[in-house]
Amino acid sequence: MALRVTENRLSRRRFLQSSAATGLLAVGGSLAMPGISRAADRPVVTHGVQSGDVGFDRAVLWSRTDRPAQAVFEWATTESFKDAHALPTLYAAPDSDYTVKILAEGLPADQEIFYRVRFNNLGDVNAASEPLTGHFRTAPAGLRDVSFVWSGDTVGQGWGINEDAGGMIGYSTMLKHNPDFFIHSGDNVYADGVVKAEVDLPDGTKWKNVVTPEKSKVAETLDEFRGQYKYNFMDKNVRALYANVPVITQWDDHEVTNNWSDSKVLGNAYTEKNIRVLASRAAQAFHEYMPIATTLVEPQRVYRKIAYGPLLDVFMLDMRTYRGPNGDNLEPVEGGVAAFLGAEQLAWLKRELLASKATWKVIAADMPLSLVVWDNFVDNKGKGFEAVSNNNAGVPLGRELEFADLLRFIKAAKIRNTVWLTADVHYTAAHYYDPNKAAFQDFDPFWEFVSGPIHAGTFGPNDLDMTFGPEVKFVKAPPQGQVNLSPASGLQFFGHVAIAADSRVMTVTLRDTADNALWSIDLEPKNA
Repeated sequence: MALRVTENRLSRRRFLQSSAATGLLAVGGSLAMPGISRAADRPVVTHGVQSGDVGFDRAVLWSRTDRPAQAVFEWATTESFKDAHALPTLYAAPDSDYTVKILAEGLPADQEIFYRVRFNNLGDVNAASEPLTGHFRTAPAGLRDVSFVWSGDTVGQGWGINEDAGGMIGYSTMLKHNPDFFIHSGDNVYADGVVKAEVDLPDGTKWKNVVTPEKSKVAETLDEFRGQYKYNFMDKNVRALYANVPVITQWDDHEVTNNWSDSKVLGNAYTEKNIRVLASRAAQAFHEYMPIATTLVEPQRVYRKIAYGPLLDVFMLDMRTYRGPNGDNLEPVEGGVAAFLGAEQLAWLKRELLASKATWKVIAADMPLSLVVWDNFVDNKGKGFEAVSNNNAGVPLGRELEFADLLRFIKAAKIRNTVWLTADVHYTAAHYYDPNKAAFQDFDPFWEFVSGPIHAGTFGPNDLDMTFGPEVKFVKAPPQGQVNLSPASGLQFFGHVAIAADSRVMTVTLRDTADNALWSIDLEPKNA
């Protein structure tokens, strides 16, 4: 039974204020410290805590230490940790870069959960880390209002942590909305994004980055990929959000390198020329550092469903792992090199959408459906395609065939209230897909919302491919001719979704990181 007590609400408010200010919060309570020991013998919690893939009775808990150690997680329904529940002991070891994560099960639904971790020195029972605390709220089993945020693209195009500018303030802005969870729509890191100590800005000032060895070159080794995630956790805003809000994450290209597929040819910056080797190392680092549940049951799978009560199911897609090579994207038959989601993932998505009883079905895609994203440019002309679209407004071809099949299935099965959320293109937009304006018309109308970057260079807007009939209802992007604008330009974005329990109306608001509401719409649910 969910607890509804004033103590919890007040405790959570104090908790959010404290952790947002410090990024990390150490507390006492029932987790008693051992006897006195030398400080050097105590493990250190190096990169905060995270929760992820939260459900009505479960969540993944994550942390990292600096040495081989025993990890003890506890959770409770009050900040005082009265009647705390201890989880099975874990061991932080070199083969996982001293990261640990565990699926906490048997949690009460719709409940404020406080959790903490302590690391014990394996060779000295009297040496333990300071305990570190995090917080989240479990999904509801019944009706209640639901609120979440989404964005993508962190530390891209050389724009890193500028402490003079407050760090990655977009994360702090999202935290102010006290969301139930955060969907990171991919490009959690830029493994190919070299960060320099200073970058000249158009106004004559300098953008000053925090620099680490791993961010000073493209990532090739496993440790260099791990270093991409460690860099982001150096930011107090990132640590504060992840300590207080569950993250539901997927990956895109920059977790490996720009526009990677089996056809990727690595340039002179790389000594490792095998893209599959890089992707394998990148996948290991991603699953080590992200609180994603699939690693615990099916290693290295990214696509999954997050059930969040009767109002919402979230379907996290993987548009990277199963794609064929980037190319002309004009194949007239399904399968083979035209694969994007892949047959197994597409069958899973159809099956899970059909089984969903939730009012709203959010399809979290790391790339938009109809924006033209070129693979590369030759002689100032686009060549090959990175995303779904092939820049041909006619009947579906190539990768578009999978999505034509999916949209046809959704219509035929009378699956209502699907909404697509995405990032990737480094600006924010709202697209309405209308079959009456499309070359392929066998689908029901739907919305796609784009928002990002949360902390990277700003670009766009991209051209539209009319195969599925998208109409731009709103867009905010740099002025024409301006590219790779820094976070100092103010064009950093995220989206906020609120679903009302009484009306079941979904309100989608596109915001910038100064928290200005740029555009909003109320979507009325349709009956099956």
